[in-house]
Amino acid sequence: MKSKVLIFPLIILLFILYQGMYTVDETQQVVVTQFGKAVGKAKTKAGLYFKIPIVQQANYFPKNLLEWDGDPGQVPTLDKTFIWVDTFARWKIIDPLKFFQTVNNVTGGMARLDDIIGPAVRNFISAYPLIETVRNSNRELDTFEGAIIHIQEDKSLGEVRLGREKITDAIRAQAQPKLEKFGIKLVDVKIKRLNYVEEVRKSVYSRMIAERKQIAEKFRSEGKGEARKIEGNMEKELKKITSEAYKKAQGLKGKADAEATLIYAAAYNKDPEFYSFLKTLEVYAQAMDSKSTLVLSTDSEFLKYLKGILTETERDVSGIATARPGEPAGPDEAVK
Repeated sequence: MKSKVLIFPLIILLFILYQGMYTVDETQQVVVTQFGKAVGKAKTKAGLYFKIPIVQQANYFPKNLLEWDGDPGQVPTLDKTFIWVDTFARWKIIDPLKFFQTVNNVTGGMARLDDIIGPAVRNFISAYPLIETVRNSNRELDTFEGAIIHIQEDKSLGEVRLGREKITDAIRAQAQPKLEKFGIKLVDVKIKRLNYVEEVRKSVYSRMIAERKQIAEKFRSEGKGEARKIEGNMEKELKKITSEAYKKAQGLKGKADAEATLIYAAAYNKDPEFYSFLKTLEVYAQAMDSKSTLVLSTDSEFLKYLKGILTETERDVSGIATARPGEPAGPDEAVK
């Protein structure tokens, strides 16, 4: 019976001890409140702490870096160019007690960042030309490194005097004093994205396409010129090779003809009459066929060998030569 009576107070004691203890890790900081008001100093070091059970509450806040992502907005630059600007920032709570008393929680802190960083971004973007927001320096762009490209711009964007990085640093420097009263430290502000508004974007894309076509046409013309050069060299080498080959072939042919002529001469000198006979036969074969008709004198040199053949065979072959009876063949007799 006594043990049962002791168990109930023990449970109440354990509950009170559980409610009166809280822990803080390395990524947290705590503000203790009593009836909605902060009590004591903020606990920023990791460890085990105590509070009055039920009456006091532990309010946890992150100690590490937090992200703020602004809403994209349309901002005019100094040179009257409208662009969409999207920014982000990193911030942290450095005074949790002040943070709790002013904005209460992280959501309230985000709202304060919207109210302070957004106007600062618009002020600085509109105070400088577009090129200041886009680039950090005047270094030459190496997008087409190795190629010589000369594209005339319709208008000059000017020189970079401040640069994008210094503009974001100035935005942070302007916003930080306004955030100190909320216990917030603005660690960094960066521009995530820049883009033209829809009306300007179309004309910019058209211009970019025209420039790329101009560059492509330049490369094509250079390629065609190089191709013509290679083809010219190839044709020159081909003619040189052909000429040398023809020269060599003609030399070999002339040498062969000379040797053949010597052989023919040596052979025909042994029997000149036989040589004359063969050559005459070759002329007959080239000059006459089955449809040829010649009108020659009987004492023509062309019929030197044929005349002998006709005399021996004129009695046996009809139609070769015909003479009237009792009349001698005249000098102009026709022979087929």
